[in-house]
Amino acid sequence: MAAPDNVATKDVATKDVTPDPTAADGKTVDGKAATPDKVVVAGADGSQALKYGDVSPRQRPKRNPLHAFADVFLPNRAVSPMTMRLIAVVEIVIALLIWLNSPFKVLPRPDEVFEALKSLWMTQGLGQELMTSFKLNLEALGWTAVISLLLSYLTVIPVFRPIVAAISKGRFLSIVGFTFIFTLIFVGGHALKTALLVFAVTVFYVTSMAAVIANIPKGNFDHARTLRMSEWRVVWEVVVLGTADQAFEVLRQNAAMGWMMLTMVEGIVRSEGGVGAMLLGESKHFLLADVFAIQIVILLVGLFQDYAIGVLRQLVCPYADLTLERR
Repeated sequence: MAAPDNVATKDVATKDVTPDPTAADGKTVDGKAATPDKVVVAGADGSQALKYGDVSPRQRPKRNPLHAFADVFLPNRAVSPMTMRLIAVVEIVIALLIWLNSPFKVLPRPDEVFEALKSLWMTQGLGQELMTSFKLNLEALGWTAVISLLLSYLTVIPVFRPIVAAISKGRFLSIVGFTFIFTLIFVGGHALKTALLVFAVTVFYVTSMAAVIANIPKGNFDHARTLRMSEWRVVWEVVVLGTADQAFEVLRQNAAMGWMMLTMVEGIVRSEGGVGAMLLGESKHFLLADVFAIQIVILLVGLFQDYAIGVLRQLVCPYADLTLERR
């Protein structure tokens, strides 16, 4: 009886091979395996086809170095991490050259900024002030993440959606207008600074995270329901766990808002000091070298924080970047 069409009789690829005339029984005269001129995989399972399609690094054609260099100026080109590091170094050098040759003589030179940084760190307590600000920003970031994620997840319940939408509109309002209200509630000191910073970042975090949840495809919910999950289980699996990687990414993007708002918040409440209060003091006396030095320190700490959140995202959600073209 003939086998049905939908049943595979063999797991072997069908190939049209044009053999090398110097080969005999698949081997050349000197005993090495012959390379067929043409191999056409007419039918086989995926793994068999991949074996014939693989090309070793030695068999790949070598590209002209000029062509490889031109890739950095073309769209949708994948370049190696080493190339990206080289590009970053070159661009930093160009930026330093522009700074050194700036026509604005009032701007401090890099050596003046370095001397100011040394003086601030060794004699004026920049390290201690930086630690105070870092702890404040970290505490505010923790409260922001908890409050914003809770509000965003509550948007699955219709009654909470107008509340979350109203909170998200707070990003158009100046924090200075709420200083008196927050002072009445939190009196002052550390609690007031934390509350102001949490409010300043939460309105942006809620906006971004609520949009992420609203854009979850309907198919994700339907797939969970076909597995006979309850609606609360669907919320946990699809909304909470399904958007965990994006929650980290939104946190990383909005964490920089904390450092941007830090100067204003620490300027309002100066009892605990901080780099924000120090920056305002140096700017008031027009000590531009000191101002640039403090800004560079804040930038470096912010970059470290950004990198740390990215590493945490990769550890908690290692699957997040598997399908990306640029990783």
